[in-house]
Amino acid sequence: MRIGRALLLTAVTLASALTLSACSDDGGKPNGSSGGNYVTGAGGISTVSKDARTDAPKLDGETVDGKTLDTTALKGKVVVLNVWGSWCPPCRAEAPNFAKVSKELADAGKDVQFVGINTRDTSKQNATSFEENFGITYPSLYDPDGKLLLRFPAGTLNPQAIPSTIVLDKQGRIAARTLVAISEQQLRSMIDPVLAEQ
Repeated sequence: MRIGRALLLTAVTLASALTLSACSDDGGKPNGSSGGNYVTGAGGISTVSKDARTDAPKLDGETVDGKTLDTTALKGKVVVLNVWGSWCPPCRAEAPNFAKVSKELADAGKDVQFVGINTRDTSKQNATSFEENFGITYPSLYDPDGKLLLRFPAGTLNPQAIPSTIVLDKQGRIAARTLVAISEQQLRSMIDPVLAEQ
């Protein structure tokens, strides 16, 4: 009986460690994130040349505030997708950057739409409180079990790497991504080149 308990305790400890390491901003390369046509630059930001980009999957469903959203309706705009959870400390650290940049770009009349993907929050109340606390005004799809993340092509996202950010070009193709928390400057460095494209 004691051996069984020891094995169970070991398994629980390992599972907890893996969960905590998934929500980190240590800048390391998460497992399963290689592949595709990505070129990784400074700060863990990967880009894809215009001629090698693939279409992003259709992301649709209910938002944290109870509305519906379909990202395919956003073609013609640069779309910034941010995967986050209210339970994730690096997500809380980067949230003010997303709130600030999204507001500044909207105020400047830029063709950019931010969309959050809230994952692994078992309650919309936690997600709503997160958005209110950090001044997030853009919509977030509610994805408690991570099914939307699984729609991305293999090698695009690591479902364990929270937060993650993907920038789509105006044709709805994946242009840039990062699988770690980012600063305001890093966020702008992902968006600005895609916005400048003709």
